[in-house]
Amino acid sequence: MIKGKRFTACIVFAVIFVSMLSGCAKSEQNVIRVGSKDFTEGLIVSEIYALALEDAGYTVKRNMNIAGSLVHTALVDDEIDLYPEYTGTALLSVLKEEMNSDADTVYRTVKEAYAQQFAVTWLDSTAINNTNGLVIRKQTADEYGIKTISDLQKNADKIRVCSQGEFEYREDGIPGLSRVYGDFGFASVKVYDSGLKYQILENDEADVCPGYSTDAWLVNKDKFLYLEDDKHFWPPYYLAPIIRNDVLDENPEIAEVLNRVSGKLDTETIIRLNAQVDIDKREYEEVAKEFYESIR
Repeated sequence: MIKGKRFTACIVFAVIFVSMLSGCAKSEQNVIRVGSKDFTEGLIVSEIYALALEDAGYTVKRNMNIAGSLVHTALVDDEIDLYPEYTGTALLSVLKEEMNSDADTVYRTVKEAYAQQFAVTWLDSTAINNTNGLVIRKQTADEYGIKTISDLQKNADKIRVCSQGEFEYREDGIPGLSRVYGDFGFASVKVYDSGLKYQILENDEADVCPGYSTDAWLVNKDKFLYLEDDKHFWPPYYLAPIIRNDVLDENPEIAEVLNRVSGKLDTETIIRLNAQVDIDKREYEEVAKEFYESIR
């Protein structure tokens, strides 16, 4: 009887031991390498995705702060497994396609091209659109009733513009805007350091500056207004996670995990999260974790 118990115990121990080995093997296979671009927004979103994957049982290796010019190559060369990319960047900088202002068309184009050329899948897009644009002092906007770029064009002779030295010459600056909206006879165009543009606006040294739709300082709605591009001059830059096909084939549930998170992210949310890092000087990991905990 004792021998039988010992034998049974040995069998149970062996099963547990094999299961442990199997679990270790699974853990090793399910290491997901998450990358990010080297600026606040990319870091925050990548960290949120990493936390979601860890919550789903994956081991995550973080490879953050990759230069924008190198991150696509890192994915294709199997140095990382996934990272969040912008549809406009993929269309214009990677695929070298013509500019298109229709968000759905751009998404379909990059999704199909990446699958064919790079064996990479675009998962569901977030509602984060980090595109070019114009930011105006709220006081000036209220004074002249300016909410759109069309409104700006009609009042351009009263508007002082701050430039970084290229906005008045580049095809995606005043020359291109003028073809779409009509001539802009601005009161003045002066060059300032790009990093000071919101300070310049706040100090009433200019009325309008080029900006991005997810800039952290846009959290101050009583001071700054991002103008609506009502004639859709600039292309959409919606953010979505992209992943190597071989990794997704081995771990198809990753799509559901990341798509659920992407559904919680929009432009207003990322402005607020960016502000917590860029203005409040909190660590991006802390901000990402706090947000992820709120949507779990």
